[in-house]
Amino acid sequence: MGENVLAAERFEEHRSHLRAVAYRMLGSLSEADDALQEAWLRVGRADTSGVENLAGWLTTVVARVCLNLLRTRERQREESLDVHDVHVDARVVDAVVGPAGGRDPEEEAVLADSVGVALLVVLDTLGPAERLAFVLHDMFAVPFDEIGPMLERSPAAVRQLASRARRRVKGASPLPEADVARRHRVVDAFLAATRGGNFDALVALLHPDVVLHADKAVIPTPEPVVVRGAHTVAKGAMAATGRAAFTGVALVDGTVGLAMAPHGRLSVVLVFAFTDGLITEIDVIAEPERLGRLEIAVLDN
Repeated sequence: MGENVLAAERFEEHRSHLRAVAYRMLGSLSEADDALQEAWLRVGRADTSGVENLAGWLTTVVARVCLNLLRTRERQREESLDVHDVHVDARVVDAVVGPAGGRDPEEEAVLADSVGVALLVVLDTLGPAERLAFVLHDMFAVPFDEIGPMLERSPAAVRQLASRARRRVKGASPLPEADVARRHRVVDAFLAATRGGNFDALVALLHPDVVLHADKAVIPTPEPVVVRGAHTVAKGAMAATGRAAFTGVALVDGTVGLAMAPHGRLSVVLVFAFTDGLITEIDVIAEPERLGRLEIAVLDN
């Protein structure tokens, strides 16, 4: 009994690290905390008297719980089209009215921003095994030979999984590096102005004749929405200040854009066109089929 009490105390000592692992594995703060609760129950039932590296063992316990959750999530997506459609509808609702749930949305927004929204989006597209291999090895330096038993694969096979995930995470752009950097600065400034509610700064980034196209899923309407003019577009962006907290700069089909992902699930993408350093067109995409065709990757700073 004493060993179990000690293990529970040590679990609390490592909770911050374990929560970071679970959040990157699952992309949702509420799911991460649920995973930690399940892991804590497992620790309380386990004999830890022979465990030398308790921190590593606890990481393994949390990772296994997350892996089971990811596999369950994947089965649900594959087995039921209805479940998938409901999940997508929830994403759209989140995009319009903001994320729900029992956790503090401000805390989750800060955490998403610190990890990188684009990274969370890409991780959500990976299979459970790829995600586990990449997160544990590339983000927490867990050796491949320790990850292998969790996946029932050899260290070499796990290395391949992590490498495949790494290629998905780091995208490439056909644009010149200088052009990508310029667009990155403008889009980053657009996001900062939107988050800060800085109307004048936002207008300054927009061409006077800018055109915004939003598909029917952004805000459910019979027809796509078209908005014209810098002031009108900027006013619309000001209404999205809260949602911008869950938005990050990303590489979208090889160019610089914005990805919104409350709870780590892609819900809305903004694609920009530029002329002479000003934004001339914004395409706001939320329809599931269109989102599924986009290639999202992490943009190097």
